[in-house]
Amino acid sequence: MGRPVHFEILGDDPAKLAEFYSNVLGWEFQSWAGSEEYQQEYWLATTGPEEQVGINGAIMKRHFPQPVINTTLVDSLDETLAKVTASGGKLVFGPNEIPYVGTHAYCEDPEGNLFGVIEEPKT
Repeated sequence: MGRPVHFEILGDDPAKLAEFYSNVLGWEFQSWAGSEEYQQEYWLATTGPEEQVGINGAIMKRHFPQPVINTTLVDSLDETLAKVTASGGKLVFGPNEIPYVGTHAYCEDPEGNLFGVIEEPKT
């Protein structure tokens, strides 16, 4: 069973949104450049201490129309992407390897909602 492990808030000015969520919710942000293939303005969000229930996320430049994308950790990205298309969804972007993070893809459900899936790096 897959569980959400990450969220992304999309905006036109990620730095301004990071400041907003820091002021309003106390989240801490760190700029992350990504890899050579995955260059974009991206702010990692720490939403609370590790011992507290919850997930961390990020703010990134808007590339899709919806404002939030949840990402779920899966055992096999290939199997999950096959299930997405077999169940009426579609692959929108990826798969894309993010060094030290995993292999990630964005998908769309049959209603057009975006979601991310990620497989941990193979060691």
